[in-house]
Amino acid sequence: MSEVKKIATRESYGKALVECGKKYPNMLVLDADLAAATKTGLFRKEFPDRHIDCGIAEANMTGIAAGLATCGKIPFVSSFAMFAAGRNFEQVRNSIGYPHLNVKIGATHAGVTVGEDGASHQCLEDVALMRTIPGMVVIVPADDVEARACVEAACEYEGPVFMRFGRAAVPVINDRPDYKFEIGKGVIVRDGKDFTIIANGILVDSALKAAELFEAEGVSVRVVNMATVKPIDADLVIKCAKETGKIITAEEHSVIGGLGSAVCEVLSENCPTPVQRIGIYDRFGESGSAADLIKKFRIDGQGVYEQIKEKM
Repeated sequence: MSEVKKIATRESYGKALVECGKKYPNMLVLDADLAAATKTGLFRKEFPDRHIDCGIAEANMTGIAAGLATCGKIPFVSSFAMFAAGRNFEQVRNSIGYPHLNVKIGATHAGVTVGEDGASHQCLEDVALMRTIPGMVVIVPADDVEARACVEAACEYEGPVFMRFGRAAVPVINDRPDYKFEIGKGVIVRDGKDFTIIANGILVDSALKAAELFEAEGVSVRVVNMATVKPIDADLVIKCAKETGKIITAEEHSVIGGLGSAVCEVLSENCPTPVQRIGIYDRFGESGSAADLIKKFRIDGQGVYEQIKEKM
């Protein structure tokens, strides 16, 4: 068996910025002295006059982006998720969200897969924060293919968009001819009838691996890639609940306020259904290798499989 191709979605973000820069001459990229880490340095090399390094001043960067958007530009602000969503929340809310400006936020190094940087940098609350801002689109791509596609979709979308990318290399799972990304639409990547796992980010791969373990036991599992957390594909969530009954959500984020909460909100109002949320359970991360932390927090394929089995 050939080895699965792995690419960090922050790498995909940087490459997608370059490709979009060729198509959209009014696009600019802003960074907070992290161009090497966020991979916006690729854009800077190609379009030096359209890249602005704002220094270690994320709030100021956000204000500059807001101003550029009022002049007809498409600004992308880039930083670690902890800073882009956490340190920046007030500026994103008041300077981008409130006037509903056409600013895109590229938040890299999200989740526990930041690894050795530890709890201070492992943002597990960014999706929860961003989805509370009225009109904000929130996207968590699963792999290289989806990360590139969501950046272009963000360029075409009129309004604020938050995109979450990771530091660690992750398997490419959407490299197929029929793949299509659309804001607000989930995709059934594996069909099944006994229950559904709705996942995003790196947990889509984990969900697929868990589904294979269940298949060996004669259990049929549907897996949905829900890359857009907001606006969530409510129709697909309800359809899965009606057709398979129990729903499991899986994310590299706190179980509070993220994908799991979004799915529960849809079902509680439209189709009350048992839901098990898998993610980080009301705690901070810790320092360690990405691989070790994924296992420790039980969000790899085996961990997802075991957690579902324990609750069945």
